[in-house]
Amino acid sequence: MSGFQSFLKRKNIEISAKRYGIDALSAMANGLFASLLIGTIINTIGTQFHIPFLTGTVATIAGTDYTVGGLATAMSGPAMAVAIGYALQCPPLVLFSLVTVGFASNALGGAGGPLAVLFVAILTSEIGKAVSKETKVDILVTPLVTIGVGIGLSALIAPALGAAASAFGQMIMMATVLQPFLMGILVSVLVGVALTLPISSAAICAALQLTGLAGGAAVAGCCAQMVGFAVMSFRENGVGGLVSQGIGTSMLQMPNIIKNPRVWIAPTLTAAITGPVATCLFHLEMNGAAVSSGMGTCGLVGQIGVYTGWVNDIAAGTKAAITGMDWLGLVLISFVLPAVLAPAINGLCRKMGWVKDGDLKLD
Repeated sequence: MSGFQSFLKRKNIEISAKRYGIDALSAMANGLFASLLIGTIINTIGTQFHIPFLTGTVATIAGTDYTVGGLATAMSGPAMAVAIGYALQCPPLVLFSLVTVGFASNALGGAGGPLAVLFVAILTSEIGKAVSKETKVDILVTPLVTIGVGIGLSALIAPALGAAASAFGQMIMMATVLQPFLMGILVSVLVGVALTLPISSAAICAALQLTGLAGGAAVAGCCAQMVGFAVMSFRENGVGGLVSQGIGTSMLQMPNIIKNPRVWIAPTLTAAITGPVATCLFHLEMNGAAVSSGMGTCGLVGQIGVYTGWVNDIAAGTKAAITGMDWLGLVLISFVLPAVLAPAINGLCRKMGWVKDGDLKLD
């Protein structure tokens, strides 16, 4: 057993929840940002500002026309797999071979492709690392094993994983439509909490293809955490903290949450309020790329996703026009309500002695 453990250590194969559930998942989200999300934004900019270079066909592959954004979107599988391999510290030949593996697992995973890519890329990466540099013909063996195993696993488990993730996501979205108040609270709170934890809420939303009304609740929960923490900690962190948390990430508060979990009460309760406001009052839907549902105000990606969804719905004929009520709901849910509610609730926590000066100070 000790020999096997020493082999794993030599190969830098660390079987742990942190490496697979945090490092790999977060890296997968980065891969999605650099492909699917950016491609969607490019397409939206090109359409809205009538930029011919961004709306015209730049390549035709197997009879399919691609725009600039379309090419980026089409590479989401390879981008996710390579990002995961990078997080798992794969050797170069393994890392580069994951391009093919990511394409195969994402394609075979269907609507739940991101979850399939996550599982297949992790397994393939570790197997590739195990055989890397073990032979004198490494340049042949490592890519052959990595690609062969990756495509085999993709064919074996990607369709089932993709279908399961898609079905679960559909169930959440259907439940949100049927029970917008309760599910608005549940989705908003859970996705918002995931955003602040050292895991990727964006990757979770992408894996489950969480869009529609549930996507709107997810956006609300993420904004409640980011804007809530940013505004209620302004006295400790100033403008720098406002920006780094408000359009960066509320994950910066995790050390303070560990020290005093009660600092998390205000933004979490805010999410429980803004979630059902989004679903029941404004019927806020996020019909852009699913990854945007878990982004909140990070780079305003959540808001861009909502707007992109409006544009897509109008083009599809399912929405007549973008109304003033749409904009009012987006602004209130994303910025105004979190900025008002979280500090107010946190003020009550201060009066009760649960939160003190300096508890929200960033290092």
